[in-house]
Amino acid sequence: MVMKTEHKASKGSVSVESFQNRLRLRLPRQLFGGKQKYLTLGMADTPENSQLAEVKAKQIESDIAFKRFDPTLAKYKPQSHLTLVVSITEGQQQPTLIELWDKYTAYKSKALSVTTINKDFKKTRNHIGRLPTHKLSEAVIIRDFLLAKLTPNATKRVLTQLKACCDWAIDSELISSNPFVGMSQKVKVAVKNEDETIDPFNKCEQEQIIAAFEKNVHYNYYTNYVRFLFMTGCRTSEAIGLTWNHINSNLTLITFSEAVVEGNRKDTKTYQSRKFPINKSLKELLLSIKPSSPNTDIPVFKAPKGGLIDAHNFLNRAWKTVLSELNIPYRPQYHTRHTFITNCLEAGVSVVQVAKWVGNSPEIIMKHYAGTIRQVQVPEF
Repeated sequence: MVMKTEHKASKGSVSVESFQNRLRLRLPRQLFGGKQKYLTLGMADTPENSQLAEVKAKQIESDIAFKRFDPTLAKYKPQSHLTLVVSITEGQQQPTLIELWDKYTAYKSKALSVTTINKDFKKTRNHIGRLPTHKLSEAVIIRDFLLAKLTPNATKRVLTQLKACCDWAIDSELISSNPFVGMSQKVKVAVKNEDETIDPFNKCEQEQIIAAFEKNVHYNYYTNYVRFLFMTGCRTSEAIGLTWNHINSNLTLITFSEAVVEGNRKDTKTYQSRKFPINKSLKELLLSIKPSSPNTDIPVFKAPKGGLIDAHNFLNRAWKTVLSELNIPYRPQYHTRHTFITNCLEAGVSVVQVAKWVGNSPEIIMKHYAGTIRQVQVPEF
């Protein structure tokens, strides 16, 4: 009889051991009055199974820490009685989670934008690729692994996606039941106060940022782009997607009707176009950059080497670099939009009008921006 200890556990932790080429967990003695107890997992000692065992060990350690440990160990024993959650014919191998996800992605790509598939669906597939198991019968292990590796919010999003995938698989008669039903609802996440995320730049900070871009040797090319963001409050994707065809010939009106996300041109976020009036200062900016005979299809704001601006590249290189040199609290570039909306409200522009200019509903403006106005005076009666 040979026993191999995979690693020596510190006091109070759960360790994974190999006993007669089968994996088991060594439990802390203090849980059982000083007696040594083990949890047999019924799995062969393989690298893949060792990962699963580590996840189970972390689950038990978490339960111990949060005082929800089950001393009967029933909660942690292998569920050999689980029925297969896939519908298969004799001799046909059951589909794995990653196989289902790829089929689901191919199906959804017919209706969703290229951006959504390349961004959101690819991110979920990357998470699936890192899982220690792709068996639907081990959905609990998948959940626990995600909780151990991701934030609760990220875990909730992935589980929601996996449930949607399996719902589709049931409709497509690929599986018979969905093991992820109800899992995302049980993941507790911190409630985010959206008002706290809206922190507009004040007038002085706005001027400092523009001046810093003008002086920066590497990124002064973006100065007018930054000015435009502050002056219109448009979404980043709308500014990148703006062409001279969206601006009338006498420079009095902009039509925001398209957006560019990760190089792909699409509709605006709300799928609706909107008119934005050009004031004197904005007209001067556009006149200073307008070509003598502009091609209506070329972007108003281009990358230094031509073509479309890369939003991520601009944020992570230009924006962060320039703001790091200023003595002001850092906020992401999207706060230029928050700044414009707040400035309009402080200037007395009606909520309805501001909502029309920026492509939000009045309800959203009131909910998220009413608390950011810095100057509110009691009217005279």
